[in-house]
Amino acid sequence: MNYRVVWKHQPGFTALSKPGDAGMQHLSYGMVALAPGQKYELQPCDQETALVLLKGAALVSGAGLTKEKIGPRACFFTEKPWTVMIPAQNAVVVEATADCEIAVCQAPSTRKGQAFVVGPDKVKELSLGKPGFQRRALMMVTEEVPAEYLFIGEAIVPPANWASYPPHRHDFDDLPNEVDMEEIYYFRFDKPQGFGIQKIYTDNRSIDETMTVQDDHTVLIPEGYHPVCTAPGYAMYYLWIMAGKDRRFLSRPDPDHRWVVQG
Repeated sequence: MNYRVVWKHQPGFTALSKPGDAGMQHLSYGMVALAPGQKYELQPCDQETALVLLKGAALVSGAGLTKEKIGPRACFFTEKPWTVMIPAQNAVVVEATADCEIAVCQAPSTRKGQAFVVGPDKVKELSLGKPGFQRRALMMVTEEVPAEYLFIGEAIVPPANWASYPPHRHDFDDLPNEVDMEEIYYFRFDKPQGFGIQKIYTDNRSIDETMTVQDDHTVLIPEGYHPVCTAPGYAMYYLWIMAGKDRRFLSRPDPDHRWVVQG
């Protein structure tokens, strides 16, 4: 099964994942590239949509917004994101005012309402881990943000560090220990030749995958533990998009490696 897809930059919208791919049930994902003056139009659908501005600046209209400014954002390693949340059955138009890259994250929803912007001032920042597995977490769409399935953030990982470590999973509804949420990672590196290693594995090893990740790689994580590391010399960024009915930042660490954080 193919758990990795690659975005090859091209103008407009590129679909990269949909329910059914690699065992995913809820998430749809794609990327938009716009030059100044170009537009992306989101049509009404039975999905809630989060537009995450990775780079650039734009104006967003529709669903209660009138030429709402998002951006500028020049560097996702140093600047916090802008996210436009669009409930189901809404149409919006995004018009670029600078070269833009936008992630389009979707999940089924019946929740209605008007669109709203989660700006950098509303992003929750956390410092996670210990030496060797440290990262900054920027959380835009949390349980505090009105949504039905989506839960979204970003991770900034220093060179030669692991993330999502100790390995954790969120496969079962088992409060207060774990929630059932599938996930997608989208990767970028601070140098074009940068790379990392992604693992996905389940307890019974029905999934046991190890793959190289580079710029513009997307990894689909329907279930299982999913640690990732970046090579020495290369800082790693990844956008993480989770979807599940019980939206919480809650996971179960692999019992074999739990001691690393407890010691």
